[in-house]
Amino acid sequence: YTTISTRTFQVKHNKTTKMAKLSFMILSLMVAACSAFVQPSSPMRTSSSVAFPTTKQSPLVVMNAEDTFWEGEYPPSKVLGPIMSKMPSGMLGMLSIMFLTICVYSCGQSFVLQQEPGALASGSWVKWYYVLGGFGGPLAWGTHVAAWIQRKNGM
Repeated sequence: YTTISTRTFQVKHNKTTKMAKLSFMILSLMVAACSAFVQPSSPMRTSSSVAFPTTKQSPLVVMNAEDTFWEGEYPPSKVLGPIMSKMPSGMLGMLSIMFLTICVYSCGQSFVLQQEPGALASGSWVKWYYVLGGFGGPLAWGTHVAAWIQRKNGM
């Protein structure tokens, strides 16, 4: 009886340990994701001597960091970068529809391949071109947001 209760404790302890590790990973990812949206603050210096001398940064790098901040409902077109900021809203909307179509088609074809006997066990349903097509979903989301920004900015 002692062996069974010790084994039961070990199983429960292993599950608890795995859950604690998983919870820590999820919490760490959430903190990292939230920190991406915090506006950078100026660093505080405690001493006047600097261990490494500062190098002069090009004005382009500093200007890009300042250009991405906006106030109001929508950002200016320049946050989309040098290529998409010049594209009209309609073209970005069509690109979004194209990427979404590719994603839906790839997911559908993967589903059809999963229905074949033994496909799940062997992994034969995984095709590189359908995996690549699955990236159309995030691209569709990004281009539809870019189309919305361009529409709000009158382009």
